[in-house]
Amino acid sequence: MRFSQAFIPTLKEVPADAQVASHVFMLRGGYIRKVASGIYSFMPLGMRVLSRIETIVREELDRAGAQEVLMPASVPAELWQESGRWQKYGPELLRFKDRGGADFCFGPTHEEVAVDMVRRETKSYRQLPINLYQIQTKFRDEMRPRAGLMRGREFVMKDAYSFDVDQDAALISYKSMYEAYKRIFARCGLDFRPVEADTGAIGGNLSHEFQVLAETGEDKLVACDSCGYAANVEEAAVRAVTEPAIGGGGDLTKVPTPGAKTIADVCEVLKVDAAQTIKSLVYTADGEPLVVLIRGDRTLNEIALKKLTGATELFLAREGQAEKATGAPVGSIGPAGLSLPIYADLELEGATGVVAGAGEEGMHYTGLDLARDCTITKYVALRIAEEGEGCPRCDGEYKAYQGIEVGHVFSLGTVYSEPMGCTFLDEGGKSQPMVMGCYGIGITRVAAAAIEQNHDEGGIIWPMSIAPYEVTVLPLQMKDDDLIAAAQKLYEELRELGVDVLLDDRNERPGAKFKDADLIGIPLRITIGKRSLGEGNLEMKWRREAEATQLPAEGAAEAITSAIAAEKERIAAI
Repeated sequence: MRFSQAFIPTLKEVPADAQVASHVFMLRGGYIRKVASGIYSFMPLGMRVLSRIETIVREELDRAGAQEVLMPASVPAELWQESGRWQKYGPELLRFKDRGGADFCFGPTHEEVAVDMVRRETKSYRQLPINLYQIQTKFRDEMRPRAGLMRGREFVMKDAYSFDVDQDAALISYKSMYEAYKRIFARCGLDFRPVEADTGAIGGNLSHEFQVLAETGEDKLVACDSCGYAANVEEAAVRAVTEPAIGGGGDLTKVPTPGAKTIADVCEVLKVDAAQTIKSLVYTADGEPLVVLIRGDRTLNEIALKKLTGATELFLAREGQAEKATGAPVGSIGPAGLSLPIYADLELEGATGVVAGAGEEGMHYTGLDLARDCTITKYVALRIAEEGEGCPRCDGEYKAYQGIEVGHVFSLGTVYSEPMGCTFLDEGGKSQPMVMGCYGIGITRVAAAAIEQNHDEGGIIWPMSIAPYEVTVLPLQMKDDDLIAAAQKLYEELRELGVDVLLDDRNERPGAKFKDADLIGIPLRITIGKRSLGEGNLEMKWRREAEATQLPAEGAAEAITSAIAAEKERIAAI
């Protein structure tokens, strides 16, 4: 492609609403343009990146035995009602009616449609296993879309669905897709980590997220520095408590804490450490209040609480709700004397000498003994794992990371197949529900995550495997006929060798061409200048490196092609 004929509208200024690197550079580099909140058009450069990612995904899924299909984006409510998700999914599901008044949704994921497809055509165990995938636009009505493609409402996703005769066979399909995902993200040039994760709205009993490590990631992860165990903090296991985390004894004493509303305030007034205090949090689970107790320096794991209660809707109570439920003002709520259900983190079992709210404005208890002074409904693991604490699987310690989720694999069991009647006849002629798995990759988010890991102040540094072009050729003096002829010759030779090349044939200053090349992020730049060409050389510079090298003009196309092949092998081997 010639730059003069390409639609690459680069921007010099940083758009006001762009904060993370991927959003900034995809807008400035002419990859995307905003249409509405969380909704973007993909320009030609953006489409080339998506196409390269999709090609890698297709190759690896085909290799794993999956087959590509295309399901409708508009899904009738009846299918979601069969699975039970029509009522459960929440406001992220875009619902609408057709002109006849029938309910539909714009599919955020396609378990129901995949089940319907398979149940219609599959009757015998001899037809299994089946693994179907598609690459399609999805819509989820995010409350706060942000960071461009990192948290959008409309996005391109690869979703796959496996169907097996039993759990053992389903686990083989799961492991096959897990390995395919590892190959996909390695080929995309990403530094990633598979971590154990919550199954969320999808359901099932086993899942792994594939997280790209980046400081701008929304997800918090922990990984053991010894055995390699890794998980999202909301799913990470914690070591069993062998002795009370808080121990001090003493009589239950009510003490004044004027103006103290937070743990930090209480610690300042009473001169105690946060680890000696308890946070009493009031939640509503499907409208019913309950109290959660965790150590003052810990963070509650809301996903663990939701699993514990089985609630469809779980919210931290507003100030008025909390006071009405407990009879105490926020900041002074405590567990002593409460008749509500009280769930305490396992770390608090056996705790004595605790500081907690006394149920009166400006008053707290010291010397609280949970067993003596409170009625605890249940002790259960409710806190989020933190860096520095011991790994529950070995003697190692957790290290903390930030991550961008680019893929997720789920072992679903019969969560969808059973209620939707997706069955087969086994060898004995008995009807059995198919055992399922589902597997998603955010194609557009992969592109954004790659930039978050690969950029500098000048722009994007694309991995070779997913770059819009592999090489850009920059002739510097556009009025020099010999130089233009050399650039044209190299351009044509590279194209004949199958290289994706962008020839910057614009009549622009060299500085402008260099800046655009860095901004767009093409991995390899070949500069043709009058002086170097006169010496029989071209200048070759990798986008990721600071220095350029001289390349003989004679045989340059073959040398460049070899360098590109070596770079792709390097990426895949990381």
